[in-house]
Amino acid sequence: MTLGLRRTLLFTQLTHEEGGKAVDKPTLLVAAMAIIKNPWHGRGWVEDLSPEVRSIGPELGKLLTKMVLDVTGDALEGYGKASIVGMGGEIEHAQAITHSLWFGNQFRDAVKAKSYLSFSNLRGAANCPIVIPLMDKDDAGRRSHYQTIHTSIADAPAEDELVVALGGSVGGHPLHRIGDRYQDIKEMGGDINNPAGV
Repeated sequence: MTLGLRRTLLFTQLTHEEGGKAVDKPTLLVAAMAIIKNPWHGRGWVEDLSPEVRSIGPELGKLLTKMVLDVTGDALEGYGKASIVGMGGEIEHAQAITHSLWFGNQFRDAVKAKSYLSFSNLRGAANCPIVIPLMDKDDAGRRSHYQTIHTSIADAPAEDELVVALGGSVGGHPLHRIGDRYQDIKEMGGDINNPAGV
Protein backbone atom coordinates (compact mmCIF):
# COMPACT_ATOMS: atom_id res chain seq x y z
CA MET A 1 0.00 0.00 0.00
CA THR A 2 1.32 3.43 -0.91
CA LEU A 3 1.33 6.34 1.50
CA GLY A 4 -0.80 8.52 -0.80
CA LEU A 5 1.24 11.58 0.14
CA ARG A 6 -0.01 14.90 -1.26
CA ARG A 7 2.16 17.37 0.63
CA THR A 8 4.44 17.82 3.62
CA LEU A 9 4.64 21.04 5.60
CA LEU A 10 7.04 22.28 8.25
CA PHE A 11 5.99 24.88 10.82
CA THR A 12 8.44 26.61 13.16
CA GLN A 13 7.85 29.16 15.88
CA LEU A 14 10.47 30.95 17.96
CA THR A 15 9.21 32.95 20.95
CA HIS A 16 11.40 35.88 22.06
CA GLU A 17 8.94 37.72 24.32
CA GLU A 18 5.95 36.69 26.40
CA GLY A 19 3.68 38.81 28.58
CA GLY A 20 5.79 41.89 27.90
CA LYS A 21 8.96 40.23 29.21
CA ALA A 22 11.94 39.06 27.15
CA VAL A 23 12.61 35.32 27.04
CA ASP A 24 16.30 34.79 27.82
CA LYS A 25 16.51 31.61 25.75
CA PRO A 26 13.79 31.65 23.04
CA THR A 27 11.54 28.60 22.88
CA LEU A 28 11.49 26.76 19.55
CA LEU A 29 8.40 24.84 18.46
CA VAL A 30 8.43 22.64 15.36
CA ALA A 31 5.58 20.80 13.65
CA ALA A 32 6.04 18.38 10.75
CA MET A 33 2.80 17.64 8.91
CA ALA A 34 1.77 15.33 6.10
CA ILE A 35 -1.41 15.36 4.04
CA ILE A 36 -2.21 11.80 2.92
CA LYS A 37 -5.11 9.92 1.37
CA ASN A 38 -7.38 8.31 3.93
CA PRO A 39 -6.93 4.61 3.06
CA TRP A 40 -10.35 3.73 4.49
CA HIS A 41 -12.34 6.48 2.76
CA GLY A 42 -15.25 5.29 0.61
CA ARG A 43 -14.99 1.67 1.74
CA GLY A 44 -17.89 1.67 4.17
CA TRP A 45 -17.40 0.03 7.54
CA VAL A 46 -13.93 -1.53 7.87
CA GLU A 47 -13.62 -3.74 10.94
CA ASP A 48 -9.88 -4.40 10.85
CA LEU A 49 -7.79 -1.24 10.34
CA SER A 50 -4.49 -2.93 11.12
CA PRO A 51 -3.24 -3.79 7.59
CA GLU A 52 -3.22 -0.12 6.58
CA VAL A 53 -1.79 0.98 9.92
CA ARG A 54 1.11 -1.47 9.62
CA SER A 55 1.76 -0.45 6.03
CA ILE A 56 1.51 3.32 6.43
CA GLY A 57 2.55 3.88 10.05
CA PRO A 58 6.29 3.19 9.90
CA GLU A 59 6.90 5.11 6.67
CA LEU A 60 4.91 8.12 7.85
CA GLY A 61 6.49 8.06 11.30
CA LYS A 62 10.01 8.01 9.87
CA LEU A 63 9.24 10.80 7.40
CA LEU A 64 7.80 13.17 10.02
CA THR A 65 10.42 12.29 12.64
CA LYS A 66 13.22 13.20 10.23
CA MET A 67 11.52 16.50 9.42
CA VAL A 68 11.36 17.46 13.11
CA LEU A 69 14.88 16.30 13.95
CA ASP A 70 16.36 18.05 10.93
CA VAL A 71 15.39 21.26 12.74
CA THR A 72 15.93 20.41 16.41
CA GLY A 73 18.71 17.84 16.24
CA ASP A 74 19.62 16.32 19.59
CA ALA A 75 18.33 19.42 21.41
CA LEU A 76 14.70 18.23 21.27
CA GLU A 77 13.07 18.23 24.72
CA GLY A 78 9.30 18.08 24.23
CA TYR A 79 7.20 16.07 21.81
CA GLY A 80 3.67 15.18 20.76
CA LYS A 81 1.45 14.08 17.88
CA ALA A 82 -1.86 14.93 16.24
CA SER A 83 -4.15 13.93 13.40
CA ILE A 84 -7.22 15.25 11.62
CA VAL A 85 -9.48 13.14 9.43
CA GLY A 86 -11.53 14.82 6.72
CA MET A 87 -15.31 14.93 6.99
CA GLY A 88 -15.68 11.84 4.81
CA GLY A 89 -13.88 9.67 7.37
CA GLU A 90 -14.29 8.46 10.94
CA ILE A 91 -12.45 9.82 13.95
CA GLU A 92 -11.20 6.24 14.38
CA HIS A 93 -9.29 6.63 11.11
CA ALA A 94 -7.32 9.53 12.61
CA GLN A 95 -6.74 7.61 15.83
CA ALA A 96 -5.73 4.42 14.03
CA ILE A 97 -2.60 5.99 12.59
CA THR A 98 -1.47 8.19 15.48
CA HIS A 99 -2.18 5.76 18.33
CA SER A 100 -0.30 2.92 16.70
CA LEU A 101 3.19 2.00 17.88
CA TRP A 102 3.97 1.36 14.21
CA PHE A 103 3.77 5.15 13.80
CA GLY A 104 4.61 6.67 17.19
CA ASN A 105 7.59 4.50 18.06
CA GLN A 106 9.49 5.86 15.07
CA PHE A 107 9.65 9.20 16.91
CA ARG A 108 9.87 7.82 20.44
CA ASP A 109 12.76 5.49 19.62
CA ALA A 110 14.63 8.10 17.58
CA VAL A 111 14.75 10.50 20.54
CA LYS A 112 15.15 7.76 23.18
CA ALA A 113 12.07 9.05 25.01
CA LYS A 114 10.66 7.72 28.27
CA SER A 115 7.28 9.49 28.21
CA TYR A 116 4.31 8.56 26.08
CA LEU A 117 3.46 10.88 23.18
CA SER A 118 0.71 13.32 24.12
CA PHE A 119 -1.89 13.61 21.36
CA SER A 120 -5.00 15.10 19.81
CA ASN A 121 -7.31 13.59 17.18
CA LEU A 122 -10.01 15.55 15.36
CA ARG A 123 -12.44 15.32 12.46
CA GLY A 124 -12.72 18.50 10.43
CA ALA A 125 -12.78 20.27 7.10
CA ALA A 126 -10.01 22.22 5.38
CA ASN A 127 -8.34 24.79 7.65
CA CYS A 128 -9.41 22.91 10.78
CA PRO A 129 -7.04 23.87 13.62
CA ILE A 130 -4.16 21.45 14.12
CA VAL A 131 -3.49 21.23 17.84
CA ILE A 132 -0.37 19.33 18.93
CA PRO A 133 0.02 19.04 22.72
CA LEU A 134 3.58 18.55 23.91
CA MET A 135 5.21 17.22 27.04
CA ASP A 136 8.77 16.53 28.13
CA LYS A 137 9.99 13.44 26.30
CA ASP A 138 11.54 12.00 29.45
CA ASP A 139 9.43 13.33 32.32
CA ALA A 140 5.65 13.43 31.96
CA GLY A 141 5.30 15.47 35.17
CA ARG A 142 7.56 18.32 34.10
CA ARG A 143 4.98 21.08 33.60
CA SER A 144 7.47 23.51 32.07
CA HIS A 145 7.17 21.49 28.87
CA TYR A 146 3.38 21.32 28.72
CA GLN A 147 2.69 23.50 25.68
CA THR A 148 0.73 23.37 22.45
CA ILE A 149 1.54 23.95 18.80
CA HIS A 150 -1.47 25.48 17.05
CA THR A 151 -1.64 25.92 13.27
CA SER A 152 -3.79 24.95 10.25
CA ILE A 153 -3.58 24.12 6.54
CA ALA A 154 -5.84 26.19 4.30
CA ASP A 155 -6.74 23.37 1.90
CA ALA A 156 -6.53 20.28 4.09
CA PRO A 157 -7.83 17.89 5.05
CA ALA A 158 -10.06 17.28 2.05
CA GLU A 159 -12.99 14.93 2.61
CA ASP A 160 -10.88 11.89 1.66
CA GLU A 161 -7.66 12.88 3.45
CA LEU A 162 -5.84 12.72 6.75
CA VAL A 163 -3.47 15.30 8.17
CA VAL A 164 -0.91 13.66 10.45
CA ALA A 165 1.59 15.66 12.49
CA LEU A 166 4.48 15.33 14.90
CA GLY A 167 5.58 18.21 17.09
CA GLY A 168 8.71 19.01 19.04
CA SER A 169 10.14 21.71 21.26
CA VAL A 170 13.51 23.02 22.30
CA GLY A 171 12.83 24.62 25.66
CA GLY A 172 9.77 24.77 27.83
CA HIS A 173 6.90 27.19 27.47
CA PRO A 174 8.18 30.75 27.74
CA LEU A 175 8.67 32.08 31.29
CA HIS A 176 7.16 28.97 32.90
CA ARG A 177 6.59 29.33 36.61
CA ILE A 178 3.94 26.79 37.65
CA GLY A 179 6.27 24.18 39.10
CA ASP A 180 5.74 20.49 38.44
CA ARG A 181 3.25 17.81 39.42
CA TYR A 182 5.53 16.30 42.03
CA GLN A 183 5.46 19.33 44.34
CA ASP A 184 1.65 19.41 44.20
CA ILE A 185 1.45 15.70 45.02
CA LYS A 186 3.83 16.14 47.95
CA GLU A 187 1.96 19.16 49.36
CA MET A 188 -1.39 17.37 48.99
CA GLY A 189 -0.09 14.31 50.87
CA GLY A 190 -0.13 12.05 47.83
CA ASP A 191 2.19 9.26 46.77
CA ILE A 192 4.63 10.34 44.04
CA ASN A 193 4.91 6.71 42.94
CA ASN A 194 1.11 6.48 42.60
CA PRO A 195 -0.04 10.02 41.69
CA ALA A 196 -3.53 8.93 40.62
CA GLY A 197 -4.11 7.22 43.96
CA VAL A 198 -5.28 3.94 42.43
